[in-house]
Amino acid sequence: MAGVVEVPVVLSGYGAVGRAYAAELAGRGAELAAAYGVRPYVVAVRGATGECRVAPDGGGGGAAGEGRMAPDWGGGGAASEGRMAPDWAVPPRSRWGAVSPFEGLLAEARPVVFAQAVPSSAEVAPVAAAEARAALRRGVHVVTATKSHLLGDWRALREAAREGGAELRFSGATGAALPAGDVARKSLLGFGCRAIRACPNGTSTYVLDLMASGATLDEALADARGRGIAEADPTADLSGTDAATKVRLLTGLAWGWDVSAAAVRPAPITAATATAARAAAADGHRLRAVATARADRPGEITVDLTPTAPGDPLHAITGPDKAVVFDCGDAGEITVSGGRSSPRGAALALLKDTLAVAITR
Repeated sequence: MAGVVEVPVVLSGYGAVGRAYAAELAGRGAELAAAYGVRPYVVAVRGATGECRVAPDGGGGGAAGEGRMAPDWGGGGAASEGRMAPDWAVPPRSRWGAVSPFEGLLAEARPVVFAQAVPSSAEVAPVAAAEARAALRRGVHVVTATKSHLLGDWRALREAAREGGAELRFSGATGAALPAGDVARKSLLGFGCRAIRACPNGTSTYVLDLMASGATLDEALADARGRGIAEADPTADLSGTDAATKVRLLTGLAWGWDVSAAAVRPAPITAATATAARAAAADGHRLRAVATARADRPGEITVDLTPTAPGDPLHAITGPDKAVVFDCGDAGEITVSGGRSSPRGAALALLKDTLAVAITR
């Protein structure tokens, strides 16, 4: 397809989100090329204990040095140069090799994009941060659904992006398919946004709604897990930490705050919260875990269990839906809501960021 630009991708993390992202790229290559003039495709996948190359014949390769990577894939040229990647597939893990040095992988694969879909955990954060910095310094755009290293390494990541002339995008870390990050990054320029109020955690909203209807916390969690809404460990959701994290990241985009230095005051959902949820419902309100940041209080993020009234956008959401309200003064409130919290939702956010950096480069 003449004029289509190749976008080689190195993918880190091959759990549910990573697999969904790879499937989107593999299954929609022709569609994306026709619609946007770019065709992203995975050239290597990097896991915690294994790594693979994706061969141009779709067969997949093992460890580095097996010669299965087409060496001229990484230039990012047009399809008319005869270098468009054909159909491909990530090989089964049984055919993966050992993890190679990351700098060597970048030099060999020459990706345009480094996509991160690794868990947001303290254990993974140092490696995720180091790899993201290395990619950015080489001029490789980083798109990530991982939060932990963004919080701990914010300044260094931004500096690495400036140094390499690359972009760092993290829509998947601010609410899966919810495009709040894009709004905070670009759509509010000149609007004088003065506050952000958000319910960016679908699990807490779902649990609070069930508790308002008479369920106990344990019953609400069991239901949420059964529907795939809640994680096996919902601590970050119920404590308010996840909601605060997402708003912290939005403040970095909207106001340039150093999200690593933000002070957070969360409010946990406990078994006793059921009483407040039912009392709010009796008054025609809905109890919500609302994360708030104000431009005139730099570095402060609060999460409160707040009864929201009809007419409030945070009252309107139900179940696992999410919403972010940007208070823009004379421009009014701008609300982004919806956006599925699921592996595919996060994968689509990664895809959106991949397309954004590829189209603008």
